[in-house]
Amino acid sequence: MNQNVESQSVQTRSIPQEAFDWYDEYAHGLIDRREFMARLSGLAVVGLTMTTLTSALIPNYAKAEQVSFNDPSIKATYETFPSPKGHGEGRGYLVVPTQLKDNAPVVLVVHENRGLNPYIKDVARRLATAGFIAFAPDALHSLGGYPGNDDEGRAMQKSLSRDKIEEDFIAAANFLKSHEKSNGKLGAVGFCFGGYIVNMLAAVIPDQLNAGVPFYGTPAAPDLRKNVKGPLLIQFAGIDKRVNATWPDYEAELKEIGADYTAYIYEGVNHGFHNDSTGRYAKEEAELAWARTLEFFSNKLS
Repeated sequence: MNQNVESQSVQTRSIPQEAFDWYDEYAHGLIDRREFMARLSGLAVVGLTMTTLTSALIPNYAKAEQVSFNDPSIKATYETFPSPKGHGEGRGYLVVPTQLKDNAPVVLVVHENRGLNPYIKDVARRLATAGFIAFAPDALHSLGGYPGNDDEGRAMQKSLSRDKIEEDFIAAANFLKSHEKSNGKLGAVGFCFGGYIVNMLAAVIPDQLNAGVPFYGTPAAPDLRKNVKGPLLIQFAGIDKRVNATWPDYEAELKEIGADYTAYIYEGVNHGFHNDSTGRYAKEEAELAWARTLEFFSNKLS
């Protein structure tokens, strides 16, 4: 594990939970950057420096690479795909195991609400080193792609039609499933907004999606949920009031329609706990959730 991530986790132990809550509000557009920084400055008064607070809360992607893009066991390229109901054309990061002898399962990797950032690319590479063909589309392709920082990426994604973004990911799923090396089995994993997209795909293309893993994502629209079949592996952060508030109703509906699902709630961790570029990262829970993800895909997509 990256040593910088471990030291970062130690650094965050003294940061009050409300700072993480404020970051969650900021990251999801509930407060602006000025309000977020103003709230943090109040904590600085009680002994925490702004440098400590911002370095712990705001992503530092340079510290979170687990699989190098130069890793000889994988080959990464950028590929475009048609999206006639979306933005016309989509583009994503395709990672294929280099020693692939037979066809392999394919997994769509869906980013958060700010475009295809380095963490999501690394997740795609992690999947490829585990033997899957991974494809991570960029919802911001029609605007030139992820701009290199999350604030701009978040604003760009917010400016786009949500309906068209959803259509782009549906098109990406179909594109990936038809890859020449695909074994015909499609999985999807997504984080935050990406978790919502996985839930949406499970409702909109239930027969094409063979396995879905939403991390801390909200469910699809109520009128679509009756279509969910699964299997789904649904992963929640214990300290995530906003997303977790949607779970009781969603679970009741899944039970009512007989959907195939398993859910885990990781107690004591924040929304975004799998993202090892921020102070919200929880090493033990993230590794357990990821091990469960790989096992789930191996069982359902073989």
